[in-house]
Amino acid sequence: AAIVATIERDGEVRNAEFQLRCVNGSILTVIENARAVRDKSGQLIGYEGTISDISERKRAETAVFEEKEKAQVTLQSIGDGVITTDASGCIETLNSVAENLTGWEGAEAKGKRLQEVFIILNEATREPLADPVSRALREGQVIAMADHTVLVNRRGQEIAIQDSAAPIRDRSGKIIGAVMVFHDVSKERRLRRALAYQASHDALTGLINRREFENRLNEALLTARSDDATTHALMYLDLDQFKLVNDTCGHQAGDRLLKQITGLLQTRIRTSDTIARLGGDEFGVLLQDCTVDRAAKIADNLRLAIREYRFEWQDGAMNVGVSIGIVEINSASESIASVMAAADVACYAAKDSGRNRVHMYQYSSAPERHREMQWVSRLTRACEENRLELYYQPIVPIGATRDTRGHYELLLRMRGEHGELVQPAEFIPAAERYNVMPMIDRWVVSQALGSLAHYRSDGDPRHGYTLSINLSGTSLNDDRFLEFLINELQTYDLSPGSVCFEITETAAISNLANVVHFMREFRTRGCLFSLDDFGSGLSSFMYLKNLPVDFLKIDGSFIQNVTTDHVDRSMVEAITQIGRAMGLKTVAERVESAEVLKCLAEIGVEYAQGIYIATPESVESLSRITRTHPQLRLVHSA
Repeated sequence: AAIVATIERDGEVRNAEFQLRCVNGSILTVIENARAVRDKSGQLIGYEGTISDISERKRAETAVFEEKEKAQVTLQSIGDGVITTDASGCIETLNSVAENLTGWEGAEAKGKRLQEVFIILNEATREPLADPVSRALREGQVIAMADHTVLVNRRGQEIAIQDSAAPIRDRSGKIIGAVMVFHDVSKERRLRRALAYQASHDALTGLINRREFENRLNEALLTARSDDATTHALMYLDLDQFKLVNDTCGHQAGDRLLKQITGLLQTRIRTSDTIARLGGDEFGVLLQDCTVDRAAKIADNLRLAIREYRFEWQDGAMNVGVSIGIVEINSASESIASVMAAADVACYAAKDSGRNRVHMYQYSSAPERHREMQWVSRLTRACEENRLELYYQPIVPIGATRDTRGHYELLLRMRGEHGELVQPAEFIPAAERYNVMPMIDRWVVSQALGSLAHYRSDGDPRHGYTLSINLSGTSLNDDRFLEFLINELQTYDLSPGSVCFEITETAAISNLANVVHFMREFRTRGCLFSLDDFGSGLSSFMYLKNLPVDFLKIDGSFIQNVTTDHVDRSMVEAITQIGRAMGLKTVAERVESAEVLKCLAEIGVEYAQGIYIATPESVESLSRITRTHPQLRLVHSA
């Protein structure tokens, strides 16, 4: 009726869209064009026109409209800023997040060049950066910006962002525009900077830590090697009375003293120099582009300043001193380890000659320390030249103990430059003192897990064996070693109980929190733990309940005289009883006679190890035995 009324009024109707219900009840969308037909007198006599079915087209239009609406809603709802441009890089749309971050309204920014609205800088250099859209349009591929990008918005604010741009193509593949997506990463970047700071700085003093100091020392070594005229100096500082403050006033006083000494040092070195806390009451100072004469003057100024400083705590005050060792860094300097060792040697010489002194490193200043320091380079070369060797010694059940699982301790040896076999007692003390043990422990772990440990795929786990690997206290405190060990264990599919880590009683007690964390972490990964040299420090009884160990290895000094010394026998009996009460297995080391072995069995010690049972042999024979006869365990009875 409405269509007819329109025709009667206007004489025609064009592109009138309406719906028709068919006889079968279906609905069609149609479009009509019609006009009125009149006779000569102008009297309306009829209508003529066409009706076209546009149902399919209408459905397609509706679908396109709905998709567009969904896209717009999605675009406005996501947390990323989105900017679209045409093929020339002029802005077409901004979503609400992009408007908020840039400070521009979409209608206002439309048609402007992207560079006018989206201004980005390098956070570190402050240099302007090219917008990624231009590159995406030019190169026809997705372009991602670097992590150090900041957006300077219309309000003058700087916002750390991550962004990427991609070209938009039509059906034929022609680029018709680009879309850029970016988001605010200010919180993440602040968190990353905070974590990086914590990883490279000492929490107490705010100084850089040993790891970061060694990185900077390495850079100084490289510059000195590249230019014979360039020299630097390294100072190693050790406070003389710090232990007295800690023991008499407590750790809180010691912490305050370290903070105040830090402030004292910072005001007396050059801005180009680097100071670090190396651990405890030890500090390192790297003097850039500095001669040893100039370094000696700086060191003496530091010594005097610390000597004249009075530390006040509660109702008392005391003086502290400092011993300082200096070593020159030049083109002949070998490595970080050798330079640090030389500075330590000089510091030791300063302490040995009366404390509160400055000593310049010289070969003759401390022959014993110098020999130890030479071991550092010898050990490094031995690792590089694959001259470290592993031996093994069985740990066997004795007395009434029944155990079909083999157990072997791995022992380290080194081949000298001329092929001679070097015992660990000659090089381990130097390796521990100069922080080389983590490198050696890495080598031992890699060799053991890579070729000696028992894998799940080897067969019946009851026929497996346990390898005991000694770990130093230095490695237990090295986060990088922990990460390395986790990666190694994940690489190999080991049977549970295939690896037992031996940790000395001294290392466990001196680093109790770290050791407990270490043990718990690796017990969940199927590793066992043995507390080595147990009984050498009686304080260990107090801590034993907190240590999740599986074996107690009784210190060999008690075992050697257990048949003749009443006190030693009583100690072995006490340790055995404590182990039994706590569900721990006891192991006697350094068993050298049948009489000792018989006595241990009577006491109730469960396992024994020593030259009476078996002398150490190369792991090559262990590999042959476990590979060809896995049922053989080298078990010796009493």
